[in-house]
Amino acid sequence: MATTRKTITLSDQQDAWVKGRIASGDYTNDSEYFRDLIRRDQEQNAKFQSLKAAIQDGLNSGESDRSVPQIMEEVELRLKSNGSL
Repeated sequence: MATTRKTITLSDQQDAWVKGRIASGDYTNDSEYFRDLIRRDQEQNAKFQSLKAAIQDGLNSGESDRSVPQIMEEVELRLKSNGSL
């Protein structure tokens, strides 16, 4: 895997925080900490983009001709069938 070296500037408080995380054993060095933050941000962004796409799909689908109770019944059946309920 190719790597790129980056230089960042932190406040004293931020630097102390990172050093504290390393001292507590959560991370072995600064780079590991920052890579973990980036991975978490990527995962969160992927979830957000997926949710955003689902919302857009819903908006694009138009109005439903079913009533709210009918929709809720369908959702309940789907949740029961996949073991979520």
